[in-house]
Amino acid sequence: MNLLFANDRAGEYPPSWYAASATPLAPFPALKGAHRADVCIIGAGYTGLSAALHLAERGYSVTVLEAHRVGFGASGRNGGQVGPGQRIEQDALERMVGREDARKLWAIGLEARDLVQALIARLGIDCAYKPGVIHADWHGRDVPHSHAYAEKLAREYDYTEIETLDRDAMQAIVRTRAYQGGVLDHGAGHLHPLRYAFGLARGAVAAGAQIFEGALVVDIQHGPRVRVQTAQGHVEADHVLIAANGYLGGLVPQVAAKVMPINNFIIATAPLAEGTVLARDLAVADSKFVVNYFRMSEDDRLLFGGGESYGYRFPDLIRTVRKPMLEVFPQLAETPIEYAWGGTLAITMTRLPCFARVAPNVLSASGYSGHGVALATLAGQIMAEALAGQAERFDLLAGIRLPGFPGGPMLRNPLLALAMSWYALRDRLGR
Repeated sequence: MNLLFANDRAGEYPPSWYAASATPLAPFPALKGAHRADVCIIGAGYTGLSAALHLAERGYSVTVLEAHRVGFGASGRNGGQVGPGQRIEQDALERMVGREDARKLWAIGLEARDLVQALIARLGIDCAYKPGVIHADWHGRDVPHSHAYAEKLAREYDYTEIETLDRDAMQAIVRTRAYQGGVLDHGAGHLHPLRYAFGLARGAVAAGAQIFEGALVVDIQHGPRVRVQTAQGHVEADHVLIAANGYLGGLVPQVAAKVMPINNFIIATAPLAEGTVLARDLAVADSKFVVNYFRMSEDDRLLFGGGESYGYRFPDLIRTVRKPMLEVFPQLAETPIEYAWGGTLAITMTRLPCFARVAPNVLSASGYSGHGVALATLAGQIMAEALAGQAERFDLLAGIRLPGFPGGPMLRNPLLALAMSWYALRDRLGR
């Protein structure tokens, strides 16, 4: 199944609140005939657009190929949270890669957050960036760990922007009895993801990059000069950057073996009275294995992501997400749901991103595992650096061992479904 077309109409943004509240870019042309570029980038999400921006600003001729529209995939559909660090905690990273490399990965995570903020300011992107993300603990036993981790980051990594919250402090901000405490990261933030993608695209084009939409890549022919083939044309380039993430399909089998697409879903309520669910304009993600994440929109809607679904076809979106929403906010039982959408992201076995040299002149970055707003933006910059000869950060990330998913393409999704069902059951049983 080609996930580029499994749940969406060709060239159309999903019916999301994001699409409804963003001024769309004028369509970019389709690729027809033969083209030549220093660099061809496959995918116009955060990774591809960031790479295009940074390479064009270095003077490279850049062509970006997008199968649908700019920001069409996870970049235009996600929860909008921008956090420092990696997807997994530093304790686990220290065990996985050693203390020295764990520190380097923490620094990269901070640089990712800082880059997002810097690009918003430099390019004048109107994406409603706001500071503050809460990690909310579902079980009381998890709160001491969250507080101890905040203390570790302050003590060992000089990160002092996290405020610990007990049960009363949490429930004073998040109007629910579901959460027993947690932390508030003042150094993290949240934004309108599609408007952010549009801002990156405008910046890339202003710097000289060319973007083509409706340009589905069907083949890559490797060599000193790489030929990237679409249905109606091709690009010959000295370098190729692959930024397709969850929509990679079978284009690069060695990457696809380590990066698995999964679907995620968000609903938006009708506008709520002030303070109905959140006392402050913060984003929240909780401690469940099947994570709930939410925040308020600029027009006072609750944007709530969560729910379980296995298989690549989208389920009944409102039903799927409304259930966990009401577990957190039962006061919304009679509130209408006015938008519902899904999208495809990509995870790895370790939840660390997958950076790979597919060939000497072909690089790939993907698998951000739900931490992609910041990391994908930085990934584009890191690939641009590597192409220009500054490969230290790319090589550090590419050197992390990422196991492939067991079972190969045929069995990995059923096996993941079994694993996620088990952990979801643990969530429900409170274990």
